Amino acid sequence: MNFIQRLGFFSVGLIMGIGMLMFFLGGKKASCDYSPNARTLKNIRNKDRVFSENALTYFSNNNLDTSAVTTILKDGNVDFGKSDTKRARCKVYFISEELESGEFEIEIENCKNKAIIKSVNKIQ
Repeated sequence: MNFIQRLGFFSVGLIMGIGMLMFFLGGKKASCDYSPNARTLKNIRNKDRVFSENALTYFSNNNLDTSAVTTILKDGNVDFGKSDTKRARCKVYFISEELESGEFEIEIENCKNKAIIKSVNKIQ
């Protein structure tokens, strides 16, 4: 069997394999969240969010919508150096993201069943 025939067989198998993967995984919401940043954000996104009075006051005083938190939790960066991940009950994370109205940092207390947005700060 020469090289061209082997390349042909390999190509046919590769195309069939990709087709099968697209068929089985096409309708599913499969994701590859392997980095610590992505896993943390996904964990927080999947929980009920509770806003503290401090956070709600900041949003109302600065004419911001609470949907900004959803954007930050989708594309944000977790500052693990500043975060307190050693706590036994509720870990505290600081997540920052650049939005249209500036760069914001939120402090989130990530408990077992809910995520509490403790504070929101605009970074100069």
